Amino acid sequence: MTLSSREVDLFEGSRGRLEAIAYRLLGSAADAEDAVQDTFLRWQAADREHIETPEAWLTKVLTNLCLNQLTSARSRRETYVGQWLPEPVLAGDRMLGPAETAEQREQVSIAVLTLMERLSANERAVYVLREAFGYPHGEIAQILDVTETNCQQIYRRAKQHLGTDRTRVEIDAAAAGKIVEEFLAAARSGDTEPLVRLLTDDAVNVADGGGQVPARGTPIIGALAVARFLRGVFTLTDAKRALYRSLVGGDFAVYAAVVNGGPAALVVTVDRVVGVMSLDVTSGGVAAIHVQVNPDKLDRITRQWVASERGEPLGID
Repeated sequence: MTLSSREVDLFEGSRGRLEAIAYRLLGSAADAEDAVQDTFLRWQAADREHIETPEAWLTKVLTNLCLNQLTSARSRRETYVGQWLPEPVLAGDRMLGPAETAEQREQVSIAVLTLMERLSANERAVYVLREAFGYPHGEIAQILDVTETNCQQIYRRAKQHLGTDRTRVEIDAAAAGKIVEEFLAAARSGDTEPLVRLLTDDAVNVADGGGQVPARGTPIIGALAVARFLRGVFTLTDAKRALYRSLVGGDFAVYAAVVNGGPAALVVTVDRVVGVMSLDVTSGGVAAIHVQVNPDKLDRITRQWVASERGEPLGID
C-alpha cells in the first residue's frame, strides 16, 4: 500500500526512537537499522486506517522483530569466535537514545549492554522499555502480550540478574580525555603499579576480534593480571610498532573520545577506526576494559568519526 506523506513523516518522526530501542535490545547498530527498516516495510503493508495509535503499533512491531532476532542471536553466540561485545557508538549518535540523566546514559554503556546478554529476550525487552524509555508496565505488557503483573515480575528479575546498582560517575568529553590520557600513561609507564592503582581489584579486560583480528579469547580478571597484560600491549618497541602497523594496514593514531557514554581510546588509521578501548569507570576505579577490534562492528563508528571534530591525537609513540 502506498504511504501518504503524512504517514511517511509519522514513521520518520519515530525512527530515532525506534533505532534507539532496537540498539539497546540487540547491542548492534547494524542489526538495529535492519530491524527498523523491517518495521517500515510492515508499516507500509499494514491496514493503517485501523491503527489507532501508530507509535504504539510501531513499537510493538519493532520489539517483536528484535525478540525474534535475540532468539536466533543466542544460537549464533554459541558459535561466535572469542568474546562477544556490543557494537560501540560515538557520543551524539541518535542510536544511543535518551541521555538526559545519568541513569539513561548508564543503560547504554558497553558494560551494561554486555551484561544484558545474561537476560532472556523478554527480560531484556521489559528492562529496556521500562528503564531507558519509561514505558509504563501496562503498555509494555500489551507490547509483549503478557499480563501487567507478569511484566512487573519480569522487570524485577531482570534488575536482579543485572545487579547494576552502583555509584555512577558523570563524565563529559573533557573528563573523558583526561581519564584516557592518564590510563594510557599508566599503561606505558613500564610498571604495573600505576595501572593497578587505577583499576578495581576485580577489574576485567575483554576483547572482541570476531575471529577476524587477533584478540585474546578469554577475559583477563584481576587488577594485577590486567595491568601486566596492558603493560605488555602498550610498552612499544620498534618490533611491536611494526607489528601493530601490519595489523591495521599502516600508520595509526590514538584519540580520546566518549563512546556509549564513557571514556574510550580510538585507534584510527587514515580513514578508519580500527579499534575501540572503552573504560568502565566506577567510583572505585576502572572496573572493565572492553576492546572492540572486530571490523564488522566498527563501520558506524568509523562513519561518525570521519564526520566529527577529531581534536588532537594522544602522543603514545
